[in-house]
Amino acid sequence: MSSDKEVKLWGGRFEESVTEKVEKFTESISFDKVLYKQYIMGSKAHATMLAHQGLITDGDRDIILRGLDEIERKIQGDEFEWRTDREDVHMNIEAALTDLIGDPSKKLHTARSRNDQVATDFRLWCSDAIDTILVKIKHLQTCSTSPSFEQPGFDSSWLYSSSESSACFAPACPPNLCRAGLAAVTFFY
Repeated sequence: MSSDKEVKLWGGRFEESVTEKVEKFTESISFDKVLYKQYIMGSKAHATMLAHQGLITDGDRDIILRGLDEIERKIQGDEFEWRTDREDVHMNIEAALTDLIGDPSKKLHTARSRNDQVATDFRLWCSDAIDTILVKIKHLQTCSTSPSFEQPGFDSSWLYSSSESSACFAPACPPNLCRAGLAAVTFFY
């Protein structure tokens, strides 16, 4: 199980603990916890691969997967304690998994590079963000080109609000943006 006095990932050569200022400077959990879904997805895939290759047992894989499911449920239910002393999303979830399931969680590090893990999580997050943006572009294109798009207010305000929104939208939307958005939506969907 994890201890109260955990060693920092980068602190192996230091004998004393870090000051609060250093801890505040090096923590990234305040902004990288958005990667939790991607970290958990990657960890599940990694555990499955380890079992498939015979590096961990199917039983350990199942324990790891159930533990990751439980942690994801806690995060989504806002019941998970994000600790800044654990620096980042990876250290928080790894420590929570060890607390939850014990030794099988330590096998998840087999054949896994921290740098590859971070790069994979970030790529997956970017892919998800791009999907979200493309959906919003498609919606924006529909709203800006559809004559049936409802405007709030009475008939007299409809004309004004519609022309006002077009006037506000036009300078911010170079002609190529709409075509690029359409091409992107067409390509990805």
